[in-house]
Amino acid sequence: MHEGAMTHFNALIRRFRSDVRGLALIEFAITAPVLITLGLAGAEVTNMAVAVMRVNQISTAISDNVARVRDSIDEADVNEALLSAKFIGGGINFGPNGRVVVSSVEPNGQAGTKAGQYIRWQRCTGALNVADSQPRYGAEGKGLADASLQYMGAATRQIAPGAGSALIFVEVSYKYQPLVSARFFGTPVLRSESVYNVRERNTQVLGAAPGTTASVCTTYAA
Repeated sequence: MHEGAMTHFNALIRRFRSDVRGLALIEFAITAPVLITLGLAGAEVTNMAVAVMRVNQISTAISDNVARVRDSIDEADVNEALLSAKFIGGGINFGPNGRVVVSSVEPNGQAGTKAGQYIRWQRCTGALNVADSQPRYGAEGKGLADASLQYMGAATRQIAPGAGSALIFVEVSYKYQPLVSARFFGTPVLRSESVYNVRERNTQVLGAAPGTTASVCTTYAA
């Protein structure tokens, strides 16, 4: 009986070794979670890359479009340039999750210890209202009567307009909207800054435009 039982057991072992039914299903069950996770991570990486690109495109387009307005500029010109955020940022839902700050910066005309730059006017669009979406270098009027504003930009990328010229400095903030899950990157606020020299404009005064509502920075709307 003992010898017969061993023979039967060995036969079962041989059958088990040669039986490959369901092998593919088992392999898939083991690898599927890894493959799915890698696929979702790849999708999130792509979404983040697109968001960063769009934020950079918005800041560049708006600063360039505002700076290239010739002769004079008014509220309608600025509002038209701000539409770039809507068109470029449509795919990332920028309106309710982003903020654009446009500053016109020029020398303050002061002398001695009061010489510096000042923000002549400032306009904004977007509904994002968090600390990181506020003007980082000052609000409209900063530096007008003192030397409180010497440069615009981060410490390693400071810039100031030359005498008789002006800069259009744009700050863009966007709270990242995950495609798959916030577990991959969270929801950081992405930022981009862009600056262009004003070209062929006789006056930097921002004029009123009949029937146009100014995009003042106290308003937060998509």
